[in-house]
Amino acid sequence: MHKPNRIHKISTPITASEIRNLRPGDPLEITGKIFCGRDAVLPKIVTLIETGELDKLGVDFQGSVIFHTAVSPAGIGPTTSNKIEIESSIPMLSKIGVRIHLGKGSVGPDTVKALKRYHSVFAITPPVSALFSDKIVSRRIAAFPEEGMEALYEIAVKDFPAIIASAHGETIFSK
Repeated sequence: MHKPNRIHKISTPITASEIRNLRPGDPLEITGKIFCGRDAVLPKIVTLIETGELDKLGVDFQGSVIFHTAVSPAGIGPTTSNKIEIESSIPMLSKIGVRIHLGKGSVGPDTVKALKRYHSVFAITPPVSALFSDKIVSRRIAAFPEEGMEALYEIAVKDFPAIIASAHGETIFSK
């Protein structure tokens, strides 16, 4: 298995060449805008993609990061990415340009294949949720305000920590 030798510092929007350099186990720090969404909004976004109505959101997902979380006054922390509503959104969101899906837990073999096909990766967060609040520079609701803390948020972050879990058809989880 690949042995990481340095922290990859990545800024959004993320290019395909940056993704090509990432391997499972690599630590990274993300700076820029990250979208936050989970089971309440990700299926809604997929429906908008499927119906050709994504432009209604006024959100550009090209080169983006989606963090599987809600945003509350208490802060942010990952939710389990292999929930059906979340994991089933990963292929379609990757297809439209999301480069990093960020959450916790593992994703299934079909998702790993879809990530490879669309040149995207899945990263997990280290177990330091309290640290995340210090990394947020700003936040705003990007879509679905009726979902409250589970709305689609756009946050600006600096040096947000993550670890690549699945990339290029490989994963840190058991094969």
